[in-house]
Amino acid sequence: MAQIDDKTILDLFRDEKTRNTALGHLISKYQQRLYWHIRKIVIDHDDSDDVLQNTFIKVWKGLENFKEESQLYTWMYRIATNEALTLLKQKQRKNTTSIHPIEYQLSKSLESDVYFEGDEIQLKLQQAILTLPEKQRIVFNMRYYDETPYEEMSQILETSVGALKASYHIAAKKIEEFLVSH
Repeated sequence: MAQIDDKTILDLFRDEKTRNTALGHLISKYQQRLYWHIRKIVIDHDDSDDVLQNTFIKVWKGLENFKEESQLYTWMYRIATNEALTLLKQKQRKNTTSIHPIEYQLSKSLESDVYFEGDEIQLKLQQAILTLPEKQRIVFNMRYYDETPYEEMSQILETSVGALKASYHIAAKKIEEFLVSH
């Protein structure tokens, strides 16, 4: 399926006869990017697939009310982030018997993940990232891996550019300290 622009996707969605075509284009265009964003948050492949599916369901249900005040991808990214964080909170609540925080569990999940293709250095980096608080982890991943501009991140995460820059700087320092000490 050829990639088409967001305006065309939205036009297809608005027409009852081409609505399903719009969904196909939406998934084709954004599935991989959203999957990897979610995967960096929840770590586990199966959980990432579940969150991605929930994200597309919410996007589909909410697309009719999309006001186009932001880019379509920015809006979808925000939904995916919220869905991923919701999953982590649910896992944390379910696992009240564990003495280990969710980040430790994610780190262990990463080590045993058959889909993880990184070497020892990449594994250490991922473990360092998992030591960060949730919001810093998301900001670091968006900036470091996705090279998301701070202005776009500000729209997605609904926070100021200055706060995001500070959060990224602190996260990078913490990761550096982890890598030096481990």
